[in-house]
Amino acid sequence: MKVSHRGGTIIDDGGTAPPAVIAPLRWRCRRGMKELDVLLERFAQQVLPRASPAECRVFAELLALPDPLLAGYLLGGEPPAEPHLAQAIGQIRALCRLADGSALF
Repeated sequence: MKVSHRGGTIIDDGGTAPPAVIAPLRWRCRRGMKELDVLLERFAQQVLPRASPAECRVFAELLALPDPLLAGYLLGGEPPAEPHLAQAIGQIRALCRLADGSALF
């Protein structure tokens, strides 16, 4: 997953993020909406252990969004204006459709 964005170019930092970066992100996946919890926690469990630092930064940027906006992106199909966020949203949705299925999709 190469989702860091700079000037229209996707950048891969290489390597994986350390557990000290991943653990707080997994905690922040617990939201005020059960639907978001399911989507974000599944993604965090399956992707973050092998995510690069750049990918973790993009995921952190998503997690900083308010629940209604994030729900619109993940559940309503509204794409974010920022290409790197739109790509990350697409990856979360695709993972949840393909891996184990989901009651949400």
